[in-house]
Amino acid sequence: MCGIVGVVSNAPVNQLLYDALLLLQHRGQDAAGIVTLQERKFFMHKAKGMVRDVFRTRNMRALPGDVGLGQVRYPTAGNAYSEEEAQPFYVNAPYGIVLVHNGNLTNAHALRAELFSTDHRHTNTESDSEVLLNVLAHEIDRATRDGALNTGTLFEAVRNVHKRLRGSYAVVALIAGHGLLAFRDPYGIRPLAMGRGADGTVMVASESVALEGSGHVFERNIAPGEAVFVDLQGQVHAAQCAQAPTLNPCIFEFVYLARPDSVLDGISVYQARLNLGETLAKRVISTVPPNEIDVIIPIPESSRPSATQLAHLLGIPYREGFVKNRYVGRTFIMPGQGVRKKSVRQKLNVIGSEFKGRNVLLVDDSIVRGTTSREIVQMARDAGARKVYLASAAPPVRFPNVYGIDMPTKDELVAHDRTVEEIRELIGCDALIYQDVEAMKRAIGSLNPKLDGFDASCFDGVYVTGDIDTEAITRMNGNRPRIEETEEDSSRLALPNLS
Repeated sequence: MCGIVGVVSNAPVNQLLYDALLLLQHRGQDAAGIVTLQERKFFMHKAKGMVRDVFRTRNMRALPGDVGLGQVRYPTAGNAYSEEEAQPFYVNAPYGIVLVHNGNLTNAHALRAELFSTDHRHTNTESDSEVLLNVLAHEIDRATRDGALNTGTLFEAVRNVHKRLRGSYAVVALIAGHGLLAFRDPYGIRPLAMGRGADGTVMVASESVALEGSGHVFERNIAPGEAVFVDLQGQVHAAQCAQAPTLNPCIFEFVYLARPDSVLDGISVYQARLNLGETLAKRVISTVPPNEIDVIIPIPESSRPSATQLAHLLGIPYREGFVKNRYVGRTFIMPGQGVRKKSVRQKLNVIGSEFKGRNVLLVDDSIVRGTTSREIVQMARDAGARKVYLASAAPPVRFPNVYGIDMPTKDELVAHDRTVEEIRELIGCDALIYQDVEAMKRAIGSLNPKLDGFDASCFDGVYVTGDIDTEAITRMNGNRPRIEETEEDSSRLALPNLS
């Protein structure tokens, strides 16, 4: 998962891009980058780290221009340590193009070989985003070989890009001397929204919160398969470039990834999470009698809307029992020290009075590996809870995600090939309640009947692009970011500023 933004304005955009990336920081904390365009020259700064750490005053001063784009990265493929794999990526021909990408190409391996043998283009990193940039550059070169670059040739290039790419991709690119190009995969798996400022500034971004939080009015979502070109005068041109587009957004965006104050594809993320709490209430009642629950406590933070709705419907007190430490830093391994993994207890602290002598129902947005859940349940017991029940607002995560979320391999997923009772025993809670897959789809889908469906592959094993089998998953797992035991914990609890 990554956050991307692009801007065409009539005033300097460096501060605007910085502000938008701060609003998208929850989508990636590994690296950040900004490119601006002045006349025909690109100015770029990118590095590993959070936005506030990557960009200092001297860096901002070196980013002139009224057009630009940016990205915050959470690595899902390639080398998580490489500064070179921070985005944006750049190629000098044709015209000069820089690009940022949110998503994951499922055929990147084949495309990389094709780029070398057929297109005669070189990629220098393991990133699928560099592959995507080179495919786009090659198709723009082909489309403009006998004529000038205009909206017709540009949209023809995007049509050919769609024919070659598989997987999920929301893309923003700058073409030197021409303008900004944004497009979305034919299934609309990853989000992309567009808005406008009072001064005529046009912005595209991963979530509506980046538009509204930076003073822009949300206009619409970019449709699946659609390409939007914004010229340097701020004129917007759009065309559908896919043959049979359908809207199947990633359901995990609504469960966990997106900020609650965002609206994605016509669905309020906050309302979606309230609805999940409503359907979860029915599952809780069928498993644990409400009169055996003294208090409902969310596991910070994205489970709060579901937990509040659940408590309201069951008539059970809602309490905050955990406090999240947002400022846990990196664990440094000094010479002679052994590997020291960060404990969940460094990131969460309990309010003991909310647990002592009570039967507590903990609510989480989802359960992936189960290791965090097990430690949190133990923390509740250590704080004096009489019984600890655990409810997940999402169904069991049984399958890997291949569309841009760093999900573990299936063998690392606690729910893979296990019954709910077996999972409960591993986690150590007194009862475990999961959301139902179809109930989840109905709860969220009811908020926009125009959706064709969802990518819910990590829950139901159905991959909407239709090109995923066991061999493909094995190959992509081999390209997951290389993380060492000594590196900073990248689990969900380690992510700062999450909704």
